[in-house]
Amino acid sequence: MGLSDTAGGLMRGLGLSDPVIRLGVTGLSRAGKTVFITSLVANLLDRGRMPALRAAADGSIRAAWLQPQPDDTVPRFDFERHLTALTGPDPHWPEGTRHVSELRLSLRVQPRGLFSGLRGVQNLHLDIVDYPGEWLLDLRLMERSFAEWSAETLERMQTRPGADPFRDALAALDPRARFEEPAAQALHRLYVAHLAAAREAGFSDTTPGRFLLPGEMEGSPALTFTPLPAEQSSSKLYREFERRFDAYKSRVVKPFFRHHFARIDRQVVLVDVLGAIHSGPQAVEDMRRAMADILSAFRPGRAGWLAQLLGTRRVERILFAATKADHLHHTQHQRLTNILTAMLREARDRADFQGARTEALAIAALRTTTEETIRQDGAELPAVRGTLMDGREAAFYPGELPDNPAVLLAPAAEGATRWLDGDYAAMNFAPAPNTLRPGDGPPHIRMDRAAEFLIGDRI
Repeated sequence: MGLSDTAGGLMRGLGLSDPVIRLGVTGLSRAGKTVFITSLVANLLDRGRMPALRAAADGSIRAAWLQPQPDDTVPRFDFERHLTALTGPDPHWPEGTRHVSELRLSLRVQPRGLFSGLRGVQNLHLDIVDYPGEWLLDLRLMERSFAEWSAETLERMQTRPGADPFRDALAALDPRARFEEPAAQALHRLYVAHLAAAREAGFSDTTPGRFLLPGEMEGSPALTFTPLPAEQSSSKLYREFERRFDAYKSRVVKPFFRHHFARIDRQVVLVDVLGAIHSGPQAVEDMRRAMADILSAFRPGRAGWLAQLLGTRRVERILFAATKADHLHHTQHQRLTNILTAMLREARDRADFQGARTEALAIAALRTTTEETIRQDGAELPAVRGTLMDGREAAFYPGELPDNPAVLLAPAAEGATRWLDGDYAAMNFAPAPNTLRPGDGPPHIRMDRAAEFLIGDRI
């Protein structure tokens, strides 16, 4: 730690500089990280739709503005372009998260409470860090050897799609053959194709996370390996892939943890529960395990004053958000929340026990639908209406989520391959054209409650 870091920590500890909250936002593919951050920032800049955020409702937030983030080597989150994509004349979904990015939102706040008049107006900086959830899953690799990871991955592969070409290539390997880079790259491409097929089918745990989101490291030796069976352990290919696996952990995973993840104060974990349910029981169980692994990577709990002074942070609050709540009628939102809570029960209880506050919410960062009742086979069904990706308008009833989450989670844990008592459909809606009124951010569901939980205690 440098002298400037120590001085900065001392200034923060003595209350002589503006307070900073580092908010991490992650989630697995298609959970809606980019839309969440864009909507959160837009609705903090224009707070007309944020009644559940007390500081917005009572006027304690006097102003909000964007400014350069403090990390000069981290790409800026492209807020303006994403907001234009969502709310412009031709609304469309922005590109998803492919690398770490950051954005600083500053709030000018009049403190509340008994001595608020003595404290005066202060600035609070919210540093939002966006990173792919697939990368966070890599943290569990730190505790595994190449042999352990290979065995787990090859076992898991048996129930997933797209694995046959890769498994056939493994079966054809000659343990006595010399190592050749073109052959290694060909094997790697088959494994990545399997990961892509598994993700497309709704599976969440597709490690190593950089294989599907390689960024500037694409083609590097540290990202060119695959799991191998134990019978290959004496081969040159095995020894080289084992070396690359270790390099991946030390050169890729560990720096990410040290530079970004370990500095986070508050965390949002976005979960596409509806997408997993639509994909079937195996996808639900895989998501449950993946999210438990993600939480186990956190260091939850309140950091003491000494740890804060030295710059060692612990995640104090974790929000689990089931996204795309606008795809359901509001009468089913609590059921969606209950399913998410049950999926994460073990991991969430562990975080609560260690001192971190957690919350589960069903949200929609950008509301794309309106509610209506439709008649079908003589019954009235609570439905939603929106614009489909091809431009057509449609009313949609996705099926009724169960009152008891065990109806879904029990068959998922038991290895069922399909739902026996329900058919849960999914629909992809496009952003709805809208004209924002002055002072209003984009329409949403419960983003104000999410903001109150994440930062309300500090403003």
